[in-house]
Order: sequence, then structure tokens, then C-alpha cells
Amino acid sequence: MAKEPGISMARQGELLRAVFKVLMEHPDGLSGRAVLDKIQEVVPFTEYENGHYPSNPNEARGVIATRFYTVNCVKAGWLVKSRTAWKLTPEGEAVYAKITDPAEFARESTRRYQAWKQEQVEAEVEQAGDLGTDAAEAEAVTETMSVEIAEEAAWTHIQAHLGAMDPYEFQDLVAALLRAMGYHVGWVSPPGPDRGIDIVAYTDPLGATGPRIKVQVKRRQDKTTVDGVRSFLAVLGPHDVGLYISAGGFTSDADREVRSQENRRITLIDLEKLFDLWVNHYDEIDDADRNLLPLRPVYFLAPRD
Repeated sequence: MAKEPGISMARQGELLRAVFKVLMEHPDGLSGRAVLDKIQEVVPFTEYENGHYPSNPNEARGVIATRFYTVNCVKAGWLVKSRTAWKLTPEGEAVYAKITDPAEFARESTRRYQAWKQEQVEAEVEQAGDLGTDAAEAEAVTETMSVEIAEEAAWTHIQAHLGAMDPYEFQDLVAALLRAMGYHVGWVSPPGPDRGIDIVAYTDPLGATGPRIKVQVKRRQDKTTVDGVRSFLAVLGPHDVGLYISAGGFTSDADREVRSQENRRITLIDLEKLFDLWVNHYDEIDDADRNLLPLRPVYFLAPRD
């Protein structure tokens, strides 16, 4: 019986380097789904890679296998994955420039993974170099990638739900979260000009002790720039605490502006961080407010690290 083609070590390296090339062109990161779509413009899939694993007939074998190979790069410290984006680290950018041979690139990622595994005091190294057969790949990929794929799909739906919200409904969601966190919301901006402040909250019911918390809420999907942050800083008094919530995130200049502040206290919160806070305080959120973003946990068998 002829051996199934599998995906060779050299081909793994080509797929990985395609991922890195796409991300080098998008330094702020891209969603995992977008990266996996774009790599096919760099290295078109073979007939084998355009096929499907029996355990996952809805996704091309090349897409799922590439997800699997990137595990090495994450453990090596070359790549960071979150719900919203995959991003290269400075070390990842450097190794992409240094190791241009695809097979050696894949081998080095495997060596880095093995070193990481040893640090975890694990005797067994689960990542093989060349997975080889279709059956071997399917078993390893299905276990390792099922949670990642499920998390990305769930986040896509959540992101779409939040993005479709009316701006004032999104503002109400932030106010509900603050109440669940133990703050006392004293004022929420009605429709119309807000003069730079959408919510005012306090640490006690009367606002007599502790700082006053001023909140700016932006539901737009574009990133908030440094000018937007500076405008918000201008409305903060010396004893105020500022929360700037931007669904589209913040530019690097905006982040630097906040880090440079010595006398004004301000925290930037993007959509992913807002969602994490909502999850962490979900039990304390009023039932009526939960309808703004209702969640239900779904349990998966976690991959073994």
C-alpha cells in the first residue's frame, strides 16, 4: 500500500513562513481566520491540502494543519494568539529574517517547542517533526485545534453582536458592568452631545469618598488615536480616574500617550478586555442587564500542553 502523502517538514516550513509573511505585512495583527485565508495567496494549497480530514469535513486540511504547526511558534515565543488577532513578536520577526530555509524554519520551531516542553517538566514530547500520514495528522490536529477553532468562532459571533449594538445600548452595557464591579453609576449620558464624558461613577453611593470615575465609550470599529485620548485627558480633573473604552482598540501612539502620564490616571480598555471583564463579573450582573450580552459556557476537552 502506498504511503499517504502527508505534509513534509519542508512544506510545514513553507506554510509557517507564509503565516509570518502575512503578519509581517500587518504588524498590528490579523484574526487567525484572515491569516489562514491570506496564506493561500502566498503558497497555494496542494490538492492534498485542499482535501479534508475525516474528522473535520468542513475545513481544508491545509488550514487545520497550519493551525497545528503554529502551536510550535507560539511556544517558541515567535507568535502570540488572542481571540482578536495573531501577532508576531520581535523574536518572531527576527527569526523569519534569519532562517529562510523552510525545512530548517520548521525544525527550529519544533526544537523550541521541545525545549518549552522540557521546562514544563513533561517527559513526553507530543509534537513530532513530520506528522506523515493522514491518520496521524488527523488525530493530533483534531485534539489540539478544536478549542482554538471553537474560541475563534464564538468570538466572531460575540464581536458581531457587540458591533451591531446601538451606541447607547453599548454605553448601557458598560454602565451595567461598572455596577457589577461594585461601582456606583451616578450619571449616564442621554442621546445627544456628551462633551467627552459618557458615564460618571463613584466608589460610594454619595460620591463623597474616593476618586470620581469618568468614562468615555466608543463603539466604532476604527482605532482610537492619540488625539482622541488627549481630548479625553483634557476633561479629567486632578482627582479623576479615566476609563476609555474603544471597541476598535487603540493606536500605538495612543498607548504610549497613556503610559507617559505621570499625574493623570487613565486606563484603556479594548473590546477583548471589556469582554473578559464581562465574563469575570457575569454572576454579579443583573438579570435584565445580562440580556445586553447573554452568555452560556460550553465545555470542551482541553488539549494537553
